[in-house]
Amino acid sequence: MAKGKAKDQKGKKITLKIAQKSIRICPDGGRRLDLSKMGITTFPKCILKLTDIDELDLSRNRIKTIPSSIQNFQKLRWLDLHSNQLEKLPEAIGTLQNLFYLNICNNKLTTKNLPEELNLLKNLHILNLGLNRLDSIPTSLGALKELKEIGLFDNTLTSIPKSVKKLPKLKKLNAERNPFPDSTKKEHDDSIERIQTLYLVQEKDLCCSCLKMCQDKRDNLNKLKNGTPSPSKKPSFPLLLTPNSFAKDNQEEWRLR
Repeated sequence: MAKGKAKDQKGKKITLKIAQKSIRICPDGGRRLDLSKMGITTFPKCILKLTDIDELDLSRNRIKTIPSSIQNFQKLRWLDLHSNQLEKLPEAIGTLQNLFYLNICNNKLTTKNLPEELNLLKNLHILNLGLNRLDSIPTSLGALKELKEIGLFDNTLTSIPKSVKKLPKLKKLNAERNPFPDSTKKEHDDSIERIQTLYLVQEKDLCCSCLKMCQDKRDNLNKLKNGTPSPSKKPSFPLLLTPNSFAKDNQEEWRLR
């Protein structure tokens, strides 16, 4: 039993051969290394021999740290680390100047452990920091002038810096389920033009926390539907036994016998 538990904590070992077989060609010809949902607990060192990839997906694993050697992936434009156990990011992430998309949602990141070097990602268009432990957002993120979408939902934020809200190209800011003061909720909602997008995924592709959130929303919706009585199409007046003014002349015809 103890051996099995230790093996589980160690996680799956990724070899260079496994990594090479996990490379896919993107529609635009780029190379994507997909190691998501593999039960990985540590950053696979073997992939440092594959630094010419354009996209790296390590999401839905149990990785706790990302090494500084991430800077070797200089061609990287897409980095997905969501749903891991990350408590901090390396400063070296700021060297990935071609990064277009960065998803670090659903981890254990705190404001203190967000590297200031994030503001060096000048080509970043999409940044997802949702479902973490952030109590504030660094004003330095206002330097990301190409940013179009930012996710800040499900943190402990009480405000958003003006430097972030007023980014010139920002089209979508999701800051739902944060403890904002009532006086500022409307301000955060109205300052950004919201774009609603519907994503359909299978349950098996959702992490535990995301799946639970969706199930809770569905259950609440069902309760509302089931608790609302539907109006009867034909009104019924079972206690109306006296004639109305129009029927007074014909009482004998309608009176109950």
